[in-house]
Amino acid sequence: MTVSRLPIAAAFQELSDEALKTRLPSAGSDFDIDNARGLLAPLLITRVPGTPGQIAAQRHFIDFFTQTLPDWKVAIHNITSKTPATGDKDIPFANLIFTRDPPWSQGGDVGRLTLVAHYDSKVTPEGFIGATDSAAPCAMLMHVARSIDAALTAKWKAMEENGDAGMDEDKGVQILLLDGEEAWVNWTDDDSLYGSRALAQHWESQAYPALSTYRSPLHAIDLFVLLDLLGSSNPTVPSYFATTHWAYRNMARLEQRLRNLNQLSAKPRGAFLPDINKKSEQFRGASGISDDHIPFLIRGVPVLHVIPTPFPSVWHTMLDDGEHLDVATCHDWAKIVTAFTVEWMELEKYMAPTEEFEKSQKVRSVRDEVAEDSTKTEL
Repeated sequence: MTVSRLPIAAAFQELSDEALKTRLPSAGSDFDIDNARGLLAPLLITRVPGTPGQIAAQRHFIDFFTQTLPDWKVAIHNITSKTPATGDKDIPFANLIFTRDPPWSQGGDVGRLTLVAHYDSKVTPEGFIGATDSAAPCAMLMHVARSIDAALTAKWKAMEENGDAGMDEDKGVQILLLDGEEAWVNWTDDDSLYGSRALAQHWESQAYPALSTYRSPLHAIDLFVLLDLLGSSNPTVPSYFATTHWAYRNMARLEQRLRNLNQLSAKPRGAFLPDINKKSEQFRGASGISDDHIPFLIRGVPVLHVIPTPFPSVWHTMLDDGEHLDVATCHDWAKIVTAFTVEWMELEKYMAPTEEFEKSQKVRSVRDEVAEDSTKTEL
């Protein structure tokens, strides 16, 4: 069954400059590659399916959500599959699904912004880390979840108190950390995308109750935003699909505004998202990039693919490790995707001022008091 969809209108309100400057938390030291308590460093290990590294990565994600963000629903989609490299041995794969829906809603009545990255690493070359591919994108999504969590709670509480709960289309957020993206021998339709192929098929066949707004978990995905190969300096991410160019433009506009407001850290040669003015006649079919979006795309799910072209120079080499990440670029992607999510979920007035902004306000207040005292002394 192919899901038939109409393009989603950009019904949400654009974030204000004030929100971009004062309401988007910094990742701080969470992308420090030596910070064992951070979001990224615990993932800078080999994460091959069926190995201790895979289990360690899963534990990092699950502990983060269950201990830090307990209002998120955690689900694990377990499968096994044979691979060309392992013969008759079944290899375990586990897709991790983290969902935050309005508390009053039923699952089949919530349309979800779905943020996605894969967490497995290539089996070869031996010892391959895959920092951009895709440890850093996973850490970015963890940062997004933490950044919006309190605002989601505040918004939904206000809606319940005001009697607005369930009065409009319910929107939720879902983070998919997919397993088994990488090929074990050579990339083919059968030796790649183990987790995403299985999950898309499973969700397509998992029907919601009659009279639900959406037919299945697959149909409930309003936008599938896939992050991959992010974390190297000077990325160039094209707009790949005409059907979701409106969403690309929104993200590109946020990058542009954040950079103009001096809210981004890296100093790239050009925009991360340069195709903001791409015309409809410039789209020429599929991108040709095979990635975790494909099993969802062929079933009619709208996809925003955030992957650079060309790929980073470290792609599929031993240099794709923590030492070769550009940490400033990681911070910028985390902030851009957070801004996109805040805007999508209409959270501006529920986002608390950041710690950095609060500290700057205190410093300014002290300076003003000193200046005032100095003026009085002179008088």
